[in-house]
Amino acid sequence: MSDDTSAAFPLADEALSTELLDLVQQATHYRQTKKGANEATKSVNRGTCELIIMAADTSPLAIVLHLPLLAEDKNVPYVFVPSKIALGRANGVSRPVVACCITTNEASDLTAQIRQMKNKVERLMV
Repeated sequence: MSDDTSAAFPLADEALSTELLDLVQQATHYRQTKKGANEATKSVNRGTCELIIMAADTSPLAIVLHLPLLAEDKNVPYVFVPSKIALGRANGVSRPVVACCITTNEASDLTAQIRQMKNKVERLMV
């Protein structure tokens, strides 16, 4: 690990990472994800973002570090997972994804799971 990952806070542990990636995968099936730092940024600004997931192995990490600031402004929980390749896979693409967000949809079957995950992520922040 490079010392750059210390900026990647909060970093999900292995179990939480797996849960997060599963949720991203499900949300992708429901068309409830936005992939990439730019899409995630737009989603936060529009107020449609429930949760931001970023990759801690993004290089340079600076390309996603505006997201936590924006997220805190808008009260959106955010978390880092260790791998951008795993995040890409969870998003259903073969390319690495440095950031994605799960978007709001009140009618979605995932609403309860998303709420649970947001609570877990918010506990990491404390």
